[in-house]
Order: sequence, then C-alpha cells, then structure tokens
Amino acid sequence: MSETLTGPRNLEVALGERSYPIHIGPGLLGEPGVLAPWLAGRQVMIVTNEVVAPLYLERCRASLPAGVEVRELVLPDGEATKTLASVSRIWDALLEAGFNRRCTLIALGGGVIGDMVGYAAACYQRGVAFIQVPTTLLSQVDSSVGGKTGVNHPLGKNMIGAFWQPRAVLIDTDTLATLPPRELSAGLAEVIKYGLIRDADFLAWLEAEMPALRALEASALTRAIERSCALKAEIVAEDETEQGVRALLNLGHTFGHAIEAHQGYGVWLHGEAVGAGMLMAAELSARLGWLSEAEVARTRAIIGAAGLPLAAPADMSVEDFLVRMRLDKKNVDSRLRLILLRTLGDACLFDETPAELLEALIEAFPRG
Repeated sequence: MSETLTGPRNLEVALGERSYPIHIGPGLLGEPGVLAPWLAGRQVMIVTNEVVAPLYLERCRASLPAGVEVRELVLPDGEATKTLASVSRIWDALLEAGFNRRCTLIALGGGVIGDMVGYAAACYQRGVAFIQVPTTLLSQVDSSVGGKTGVNHPLGKNMIGAFWQPRAVLIDTDTLATLPPRELSAGLAEVIKYGLIRDADFLAWLEAEMPALRALEASALTRAIERSCALKAEIVAEDETEQGVRALLNLGHTFGHAIEAHQGYGVWLHGEAVGAGMLMAAELSARLGWLSEAEVARTRAIIGAAGLPLAAPADMSVEDFLVRMRLDKKNVDSRLRLILLRTLGDACLFDETPAELLEALIEAFPRG
C-alpha cells in the first residue's frame, strides 16, 4: 500500500440499480458541471451549515450546470442540531420553493449535514434524490457512504432515520485543508476502525503513516480515504440494511454512543467517543480471551497516536454506560450485542458477553 497516488480515484457501491459512484480527489468541487450527471431534474437545493458555507458554498454552486434552479439553506453547526426540528427546516424550504419529486438535495458538510439531508430526502414526497459532498474526514470515510440517514433523540443517537442511498458521493480532498485538528482526529477514528475490523495490513500501514495523516499529507490522506471507502462499499454491498455483516462497522459505537448521549451531543465529537469505545471493545475482547495484551497495546497506541481519548468521561458510572447501551439498535430480544475483535483485522458480532465481565470492564476502564 505504499505506492504514490496521483489523480482522482473512482469507486462504486454495488447495489444493483441503486449503485452509485464515489469520486475521490483534489479540486473536484468547483469543477463546472461536475455534479450534473446525478441530478434528477432542474431543481437543486444545497444544504450546508454556517461553518462550511463561507468556505465551500460558492464552489458547490459552481459545480452545477447552467440553467438549474438553485436554492440554498444554511443551518447551524454542531451535533446538537441533528434533530427533527432541523430536518423540518429543510422540508419547509423545499415546500416554500415549490420543489417537486424530481428535485435533488445536495448535502455539503460533515456527517450531521449528510445524515439530516439524507433523511429529509428519504421522506420528502416519499423519496427524492440527493448527493453527498462531504467536507470532513469522518464524513468522507464513513457517514457519506452507505445510505444511513437520520437524527438523534435525547435518549439515543441516530434512533430515528431511514436507509436512503445517495446518487453519488463527491469527495474533494482539498476540503480537509480547513479541517481543525480535533475534527481530523475524530475522522481518523473511523479510518482506524476499518483496519481493526477487516484489514490488518491497512492497520499496519496506518500505524506507520499516522504522522503523515495528521500532517495532512495529500498522498497518505487519499490512500486512507480510498481504502476506507472501498471497505465500506464492500460491506454495504453485502448487507445494505444491517442484517448481519454491516453491523461490524459499529465497532466501538455502542460504548461511544453511550458517551455521546450521556455527555450531551457535541460535547464529545463522534469520532472521539468511538475512539474510546474501540479501546473498550478491545479490552473486553482480551477479557474474553481473544486479543492478546500486545494486540490491546497496539490498539491503544494507534488510537492515542491519532490524538483520540484513551479514557472515558470522569462522570460516567457503570450504570450510566449500561442504561445508554441497552438502547443500542443492534440489541435483539433484550440481549446486548457488541462488536468485538477475535484478532486485529477480524471482528465479530457477539451477544453472549457475561454481564459481570462487561461491568468489570467498564468499572476498570480509565476515566479522565
């Protein structure tokens, strides 16, 4: 995986007649007419937030063909805005503009914007087209691909939503130049996840290239994004609606979502919570006799090298974790289902963790 990458990279999410491309490369946003092939009609609404709009809204408009009717909606920024009220603002704007079933929504921003715009598109007039233009590393490697859309509920993250695939994903790697370091680290959590669950060679490459990734070196970032998207596309093609293998993409998320919901959405970034959650999953895997201490140490080292937390919030008790984790969408018949690691690069869905083992893990995990 050491070759130098030049030029745009193109992948496909293979879902039959609903298949769609992922285009990855520098300078894609702003190329005249680049979004034209995936528009359903002549009505286009770009939805973004107040942070991204000054940076990339004009470039996004320039990516559209001449002659389309373009409207814009700029929403507040942050995980705390990922609510039905925000989605209603999108529906209000569409209705006030008189947009019909052949309109196209464009999600310009990070995962919050992508999830909300996708959900709005899934529901508006029972389903309209949308395009993902992700501008954060986390959204580029994870949330923009696969068709999971939705909003948060005070009792649980992403508990209201739908599966609704985009028509295309356009990843302009130049947008990462304006990404704050904390957001970059949060995105690296999801990149590390792919190595842990499915690709030990990629994990080893990430260990070696982490300084380059954190320094925003273009070739390393493009490789990381491409491999992450390829693994995500492969898994989604196998299991679009998460009946089986797609659940493996949630490594660390059951613990992480508990942290996010308990702390209040946006206090911890999603990737920060997932980073701590992946380490908790690795340590639980070791308590089950699967991972060695050396493998847990490698997991801790790469999570730390990415600039992610290695401890849970100081104010979270065992019961605080368990109350939130019991609401996880993967649970079946009141059984807590966790994604754990048999070895690095090989994850499994496990619903037989003894309660006392889980509680001991949470009790012993560092707080900070």
